[in-house]
Parts: sequence; structure tokens; C-alpha cells
Amino acid sequence: MATTTPTTTPAAPASATPAPGGPGATADGADRPATSRRRRQRPGPATVVKWVVLGLAALVMLVPLYIMVINAFKPQDAIISSPLAITPDTFSLEYLQAALTSEKFNVVKAYGITLLFVALVNVCGIALAAPVAYVIARGRSKWHLGLLLLFVSGLFIPGQVTLIPVVFVLRVLGLINTIPGFILFETAATLPVTIFLFSAYLRTVPREIDEAAALDGASKIRAFWSCVFPIMRPVVATIVVLNSISVWNDFVSPQIILGPGSGIYTVTTGVYAAVGEFSTDYTTVFPTLLLAVTPAILFFVLMQRHIIGGLVAGATKG
Repeated sequence: MATTTPTTTPAAPASATPAPGGPGATADGADRPATSRRRRQRPGPATVVKWVVLGLAALVMLVPLYIMVINAFKPQDAIISSPLAITPDTFSLEYLQAALTSEKFNVVKAYGITLLFVALVNVCGIALAAPVAYVIARGRSKWHLGLLLLFVSGLFIPGQVTLIPVVFVLRVLGLINTIPGFILFETAATLPVTIFLFSAYLRTVPREIDEAAALDGASKIRAFWSCVFPIMRPVVATIVVLNSISVWNDFVSPQIILGPGSGIYTVTTGVYAAVGEFSTDYTTVFPTLLLAVTPAILFFVLMQRHIIGGLVAGATKG
């Protein structure tokens, strides 16, 4: 009799196919809410304190600007009685117009003189600092580092401390109360920060650019001005903004080096001459101050992205 061997069919393996909707879905296909990822984290105590401190600092800086702006359009009695408020009844443009046409302060002439100083200081400072920074950045010896530290040490010396020695030197050279003497001093004052930022940025520029220019027969000077300097546009824009604001707002240097006897007034010294004998006439003080600071504020607001871009560009080594 023949015997039959029973056969068993192996069970099908369990399906490993995930439920529809992806790995984060339920069995019935509905997506699980990813609340842990989507929920915005609440700011911690440190973040709250940081924003409170920043807000208070901004308030301290903006309140004087607010007072100056609104009081430039108000009469004397309204300024004294309510310096923090302005109404349509007290608003008037006549005080600003009077400041524009004042005989004590020719604002158009002051703008022109100050812009001339700003342009000359920027051109001279960049022309002198760029080659020096190039030598320092490309140098490999400790002497180049020492040279950089020598220039950077000028950042720690207040400009007012050097004014008296500068006056003696300029008097010996016959440059006191002259525009060349003032330009020479302002240019020297901008060199430390200009050389520092230029050298930091040039360290990020590859040396292969110099080598390629040398293979083409260019000298080091031509290689720098033709190939390397055009790459420095972000940091040059930063330096132009910083130096322009510094020269525009400078009061002590033109007041001492140029002097009232020279008849050359910048915006700041012109304001001082205009409001000096009318210090209690606020209808003269506030409009004149507004005319003096408005161009600098607008220039800074429009160019602030270049400051950040130039500083960030030289912050890391490429």
C-alpha cells in the first residue's frame, strides 16, 4: 500500500508596506500632527531679557532724535510747554525755512565744504591704506604682524589726545588753518581702522590671483590695483561709509585745526557758530541741528547693508 506524505504550504510573510501617508501616518491613513516640530518654541528668559535691554537701548537713542525732529517745527512757547508733543496748530515750516536762509549758517555752503572733505579723506585714506594692507596680508613674517599691530594700536588712542601735538606740527609745517592740514589729520585718523579691515579682507583673497597676474607679466603694484583691488569692493564700501560718517560728525578737529578765523565751516562748526549766541532760542537750535544730522542719518540708513556685508565678507578666511 502506498503512503502519501502530507504537504504543508508555508505561510506568506507579513507585509512590510507602510501605511499610506508616510512614516508618520496612522493605520487608517490619516497623518499624525507633528506638533513637536511645527509648534513654535517659546522664548526663554534670556531671550526676553535680551530684547528688553535692546528695546531700552533703542529707546534711549531714539527719544533725543524724536525731540529734535518734532521741536524743529514748533514755536518757542510750545517747545518749552510740551517738548514731547506736537499738534497741527503748532506745526510750522517757517522755522526750518529760516534756518535754511540764515546768515549765521549757510547750510548749502556747509554741505559743500563737508562733502569735499569727506571725498578727499576717503580717496586719500583708501589710496594709502590699501597698499599697506596688501603688504601686511601677503606677508608671512612676524614683522608684518608687528606692523599691523602698530597701526591697530592707533585705535586705542583717542583723537582728542593727539590734537595738541598735531596743532604744533601743523603750525611748524605752515598747514594750520588750512584745508590740506585738516585733510592730512583726518586721513591719518582713518588709517588704523582702514588698514585693519583691509588686511582682514585681503587674507580671504586667494594668492592664486597674484600668481596668475605675475605669470602674465604684471608687477606687484599693477597686480594689486588691477586684479586684487576690484575684488575689495565690499570692504571699500564699508570703509567709505564709516569714514564719511566720522568726518561729517567731527566737530573738535575742524574747530581747532581750521579755526573760526579761517572762515571755513563744516556742518558741525557751522551749527556751533549759528546757535552759539542764540542757545536759548530753540526755534533756531532745533531746525539747524535737524539740517545738520539729516544727511548723515539718510546716508547711514541707505548704506548700512554695505557695512554689514563688508564686515562679514572679511570675517572668515576663504
